[in-house]
Amino acid sequence: MSSSMSALLAALTLSVSAFASASPQADTTLVHPFHVHVSDSALADLRQRIATTRWPDQETVADRTQGAQLARLHELVRYWGTRYDWRKAEARLNALPQYVTTIDGVDIHFIWVRSKRPDALPLIMTHGWPGSVLEFVKVIGPLTDPAAHGGYAADAFDVVIPSIPGYGFSGKPTVTGWDPDHIARVWAELMQRLGYTRYVAQGGDWGAPITSAMARHALRGLAGIHLNLPATVPPEVAAALATGGPAPVGLTVKERATFDTLLAFTRQGNSAYTTMLGARPQTIGYGVTDSPAFLAAFMLGHPGFAEWDYGADPRQSLTKDEVLDDFTLYWLTNSAASAGRLYWENKGRSPLFAAAQKTTEISLPVAITVFPEDVYRPSETWAKRAYRNLNYFHEADKGGHFAAWEQPQLFAEELRAAFRSLRQTSP
Repeated sequence: MSSSMSALLAALTLSVSAFASASPQADTTLVHPFHVHVSDSALADLRQRIATTRWPDQETVADRTQGAQLARLHELVRYWGTRYDWRKAEARLNALPQYVTTIDGVDIHFIWVRSKRPDALPLIMTHGWPGSVLEFVKVIGPLTDPAAHGGYAADAFDVVIPSIPGYGFSGKPTVTGWDPDHIARVWAELMQRLGYTRYVAQGGDWGAPITSAMARHALRGLAGIHLNLPATVPPEVAAALATGGPAPVGLTVKERATFDTLLAFTRQGNSAYTTMLGARPQTIGYGVTDSPAFLAAFMLGHPGFAEWDYGADPRQSLTKDEVLDDFTLYWLTNSAASAGRLYWENKGRSPLFAAAQKTTEISLPVAITVFPEDVYRPSETWAKRAYRNLNYFHEADKGGHFAAWEQPQLFAEELRAAFRSLRQTSP
């Protein structure tokens, strides 16, 4: 076990043992089983910090335009400190095969679930911020055993779900340079280390630029990618958004609607968290590391949570406990600051803009699913301009930014359809 994993967090007790074939001395080229157990003292500290929160005065507006609303946030945080049970989330994680391996000096934590089918297609899936591997737990069954979830057995996947460096149970880089391109190369090394010579990749949020970078570099073994937050904004549209309009001439009705949505999104300050993390992640880190209430408030500022009613609306797919599972994972691993540095590493470039992500350099097959409640709903015309080998494009009828988390069955069906043609391709 490497020193960076040992330093993950003193309050965490992590049980990690080597494979039977491993030598007594640590060999960082090997993959080791991983088990998580958080100490009672760490959970007691979290509850104590919540109990002693110093709250600000109430906002002066009746909506979320000034940030997380006091009454709703107070209710959620009070529940977090009195009734929420982390042990249930811990048990769900430990029911899955988890591993750790060291690549480029950083420990990479990942979930690895293999299908019973020998011809299953290997798939690596990448989460984003403020998400985690917890986003994908509910899609593992439908992907690895589709026949048991209303699909065809031949559509089975082997699933690899890593924690991005700096996030969750992965190690925290101590040097700069861990941008999406670097992480893409690490993911390729991980898949090779697991013995996969041909595989596909999926990503949304930060997972999208990481997955796109894998395709842009045509990393060995990668056969194609699927994105649910694709970089499709054309350069002239990006320029118009940067100046606040007007819209470029010649847009179709659907393209104009997308432009207007993006412009309103920018004017309403919904991307403020991106600016803050991109400019001063360490400064934000002091607050999210010291105060659970601030951590919750800051993460609820993400537009993927913008319309989430803190678990009070039964029609919404994410429960209060599921969202707190994610927040607690950040808290217990003390990874809120290290995770935020990915914005700084990307040099302020938005993952939505095609020019910044160099999408036209991608020659591998690209599949895209647009979810109607996401923060950005690109048109197929923009997608075709951005990705010259777009072989699948579909607009789902429900789902939002955290699509795999919110609509796991639908998300799994999209991946089966998106990658079905690649199963017929010889290595």
